[in-house]
Amino acid sequence: MITVRRLNGKPITINALLIETIEDTPDTVITLTTGKKFMVLDEVPDVIRLVQNFLSAIGGVRGTIMSSELEGSEGV
Repeated sequence: MITVRRLNGKPITINALLIETIEDTPDTVITLTTGKKFMVLDEVPDVIRLVQNFLSAIGGVRGTIMSSELEGSEGV
């Protein structure tokens, strides 16, 4: 989970595993895999850093890298 700030400045906690896209329009728009969108004050690089920190904390980054390596070796 990551905590970002809505446009009114109030915090909202989002499941980082459900983030599909982060867009840099005049405001940052986070779209979840469910289709729900959140407009937030946080800048795109800040949201990316929050997601990376979250994934690192749960071991998700290493798991993703290992999964990619395994997928690449299937044809060998």
